Amino acid sequence: MRFRPGDWWALLRPGDVLVVLAGLLLCGLAVRALWQGGAPDGAVVRAGGQVVAEVDLSRERFIEVPGPLGVTLIEIQPGRARVASDPGPRQYCVRQGWLTQAGAVAICAPNEVSLSLTGRAANYDSLNY
Repeated sequence: MRFRPGDWWALLRPGDVLVVLAGLLLCGLAVRALWQGGAPDGAVVRAGGQVVAEVDLSRERFIEVPGPLGVTLIEIQPGRARVASDPGPRQYCVRQGWLTQAGAVAICAPNEVSLSLTGRAANYDSLNY
């Protein structure tokens, strides 16, 4: 007996469909619950390995951080932070955009500046690469 490409639908039973839907729902809930970093409560700005500023994320502000190539501009808004501008050639830290989870890090390697968010439930996966 040969099966054509659409014949596998005939082999499914109502219970099979329920098992597949329950599995998809469980996967969705697991992703939502386990792969979220906590809400950030502060930011740490470093230049040349030294802490330049430790700020909370409760109000808007800009921080100018001098480095070997020039000034890196850090923008802070309630609950998030980003590298707004950097004199580095490839702009990787600027392209990273807004950091919104505790443990998130943006590193401007050529200018030796980094921005990291702190919080209770930090997601440290970004430090593994």
